[in-house]
Amino acid sequence: MLQAADQKTQLERPPAGLMRPALFLDMDGVLAPLAPTPSDVGPLTRRTVLLETLIERFCGRVAILSGRTLEEIDRISGDAARSASGVHGLERRRHDGETERAEVPDSLREVVSAFDAFARTRPGILVEDKGASVGLHYRQAQDSREDATALASRLAGETGLTLQPGHMVLELKTPGADKGTALAAFMTEPPFIGSVPVMLGDDLTDEFAFEAAAALGGFGILVGPERHTAARYRLDDVEAVLTWLEHVKETDT
Repeated sequence: MLQAADQKTQLERPPAGLMRPALFLDMDGVLAPLAPTPSDVGPLTRRTVLLETLIERFCGRVAILSGRTLEEIDRISGDAARSASGVHGLERRRHDGETERAEVPDSLREVVSAFDAFARTRPGILVEDKGASVGLHYRQAQDSREDATALASRLAGETGLTLQPGHMVLELKTPGADKGTALAAFMTEPPFIGSVPVMLGDDLTDEFAFEAAAALGGFGILVGPERHTAARYRLDDVEAVLTWLEHVKETDT
């Protein structure tokens, strides 16, 4: 159930003391600050060391759930995350190292071509081809938002692909998976079985995982400004997340 943005008492700072948690962490806007382009985000020693410490402390019960590809997750995390899901649940690497990927429809190539053609006429527009999805970034061309939205909406209707809005990005993705399905799948496998899922996310794409965590006896933590959300708690920004996680690593396991 979504909580209203003005009900701030429902979105308090999360407790640092957790019993047998399983941490599910978004990347951009949660573990790493948002940047003008996806490639501007790189590894950070503090983040990598913290992830490695948490994974050891919680016996592997840490996973990154991101819209980025697994390759990008590994690059930014410094290869710290053994369990990870990329492209909004369309690719998932289990704790045992096995990787699952969704079958990509041919129509996605048509969307890449259409987005590329649109970008050639709009300086600042960036097309990000992730294989199982493609994003149209307008952070550096915000006056093109309306036209970009119209194009993405039309293509979604024509192809049957899922339109996933994000922070100044419109993404068309292969249907059938999201961060919530990824979280639920991890929770059926070792070492996550029997733990309490805690999802940290900032974007609308993370709402699926907030709901999945709550359904499995855990909760979500919204990162960023107050808004309607299924999360139970809130943290201000990336710095607050890293600081909170540094306290969480001392919790009971």
